[in-house]
Amino acid sequence: MRTLLDRSILQTREPILPQKVACVFDATHIGEDILLVARAPKLKVNLGWAWIESETKEAYAGLRAFIEAKGFTLTAVVLDGRTGIPRVFGDIPVQICQFHQLQIVRRKLTLRPETRAGQELLSLVFSLAKSNEETFSRGIETWFQNHASFINEKTYVLGTRRWRYTHRRMRSAYLSLKRNLSLLFTYQNYPALEIPNTTNSLDGYWSRLKNLLSAHRGKSRERMRKMATEILRKQTA
Repeated sequence: MRTLLDRSILQTREPILPQKVACVFDATHIGEDILLVARAPKLKVNLGWAWIESETKEAYAGLRAFIEAKGFTLTAVVLDGRTGIPRVFGDIPVQICQFHQLQIVRRKLTLRPETRAGQELLSLVFSLAKSNEETFSRGIETWFQNHASFINEKTYVLGTRRWRYTHRRMRSAYLSLKRNLSLLFTYQNYPALEIPNTTNSLDGYWSRLKNLLSAHRGKSRERMRKMATEILRKQTA
């Protein structure tokens, strides 16, 4: 066995030449650290990565600059819907991940909303992947017209003039959809760019990366980070 190993030749991946690419940006926690990665789904390779303190515009802008410095040209980008980040990519088409949008609404409404308004909004967001911007926009507008008084309902603090929205979580879910609406169907408007409608390419990568790291549980934070860094170096263009 040792002889076979000594004689074996390690295969190396062909270098990826700089080119125009649609890219997925997403972040995940590796232990106590946050890892931001940019991946080209069509090439099935990471274009860059960075350890960050938090998901800020500066962190995304820094990773974008790193990728472009390598010679790649971003034609479009897919993001998870975090507020403010799309402005980093204001000069190219931006797609908000439809799965992340669904998750945002699900967390706010739960999977079994008790109210009719909640049930209808959840049903509407589940239609995202099979819809288009015109149809979905019409559905959101109809929903609002039917339930405007409900989601605008206010609850006053007893004995004061202070108030809050009674159904804050549902209102927040609706406003999230309204805010991201213009970016949820970008992939349909630019078919030639082959933009994914989700960040699934990176979601799958996270699973593979964490499975590799899980085989070494018990390692210190520093060593786990070093291991992840070494894996990333070998899997990045």
